[in-house]
Parts: sequence; C-alpha cells; structure tokens
Amino acid sequence: MIKSWMVIGAVTLAVALASGLTRPRDLKWFKRLQRPRWLTFEFAIPFIWTVIFICGAWSAYIVWEKQPGTLNTWLLMGCYLLVEMAIIAYTPVMFRLQSLKVGTIIGGIGTILGLILTLVVLTVSGWASLLLLPYLIWSPIGTFTTWQMIQLNPDDA
Repeated sequence: MIKSWMVIGAVTLAVALASGLTRPRDLKWFKRLQRPRWLTFEFAIPFIWTVIFICGAWSAYIVWEKQPGTLNTWLLMGCYLLVEMAIIAYTPVMFRLQSLKVGTIIGGIGTILGLILTLVVLTVSGWASLLLLPYLIWSPIGTFTTWQMIQLNPDDA
C-alpha cells in the first residue's frame, strides 16, 4: 500500500522540479543582475528552499494523518499545493518575463498565502503550523531581496 507521506513527498518533488523550467537566456538575464551588497548567502538559497519544502511536506503529512481523507483535509492539501505552486512560479515566471516586479508580486502573494495556510493549519495541529515557519520567515526575505534588486536594476523592473 502506498503511504500518505510517499504521495505528499512525490507531489512536493514533482511541483518543486517545475522551478527548473527556465531557458538558458533567462538564467543569463538573472545572473547579470546586480544584487544587494548584504546578499552574501546566495549560495545557500537552494539548501534553504530544500529545508522549506521538506518542512512543508512534513506539515502536510501531519495534517493528513490527523483526519485522513476528509473534505477539510483534502481542501487543506489543495491549499498546500497552491502555496507550493506560488513558490515555484516565482523563478520560471519572473525569468520568462524578465521582470523583477513580477517576482516581487509573486513573492508577496506566496507570503500571504503561506500566512493564511499557517493560521488555518494551526487549528488542526500546532506542530504542522510550526513546520511552516521556515517559509514564513524566508519568503519575506526573498521578496524583499527581489524588491531591492529592482532598485539596483531599474531597467529590469
């Protein structure tokens, strides 16, 4: 029998892989942009996102196991998926449109959706809600960084 954590992990991985849907010229555009001087940890960003996705999947697993298969739980799984899709949309959409403003907007939407999800999940499980905190901490940092990049690269806003 397939376990719930396997399905949640597979869906999380499949959606996360979509962030790699970028063209080489779009990546080249992003690499040439100026970054804020304080952004000295850019090398760690993939690791940060890996932790965030693991925590998010673990949170979804806890929620699923509390009330497996109920309508409320399915709706929450849809909300987890929506938040992950907002997270993943950031890179390919911003790169394709070559617009830091679009990235900032997507980042802001993701932050708001993540906050709503966290508050709703809190009614189901404190631990599941706590596991969403890495995203709630990181998402505004990433969004702020993108906004700062607009100031440094106004032609790419």
